[in-house]
Amino acid sequence: MRVDPEEFSHITRPILAAAIEVHRTLGPGLLESIYMPCLHYELTARKLRFVAQRPVPIVYKGISMEACYRVDLIVEDVVVVEMKSVAAALPVHQAQLLTYMQLTECAVGLLINFNVPRLMDGVKRLLNPRARRTEVTEKTGSQRRNGATE
Repeated sequence: MRVDPEEFSHITRPILAAAIEVHRTLGPGLLESIYMPCLHYELTARKLRFVAQRPVPIVYKGISMEACYRVDLIVEDVVVVEMKSVAAALPVHQAQLLTYMQLTECAVGLLINFNVPRLMDGVKRLLNPRARRTEVTEKTGSQRRNGATE
């Protein structure tokens, strides 16, 4: 099944607006740990539901390991947000985000690098074609097709 990127714009747009507000206020060059609570504040102000530092267990050859990944943010159960504050986002950062998206079965991922002069130059949006559709996205998608607004 092909994932339609517009199906999730009602979630990704306010996430990016929140990130832009944080970046506009603080500017580039700080540590990720500084941006994180500020983004939490902005997401809460926009009434977006999110989970921070969600542990994702490692299952290796069918055996659950003691270790786990920690995903920066999962917003509205469908968008993984991976935050960075690095000189340049690297392919390994995209690979990391894709892995988190597959492990969490989230449909969309946003890689946001705060260490850029213009925040949107540091944003990469990825789609997970293997993601399962959720009731939330199906409901929202049908509302949009029927012309309803949120």
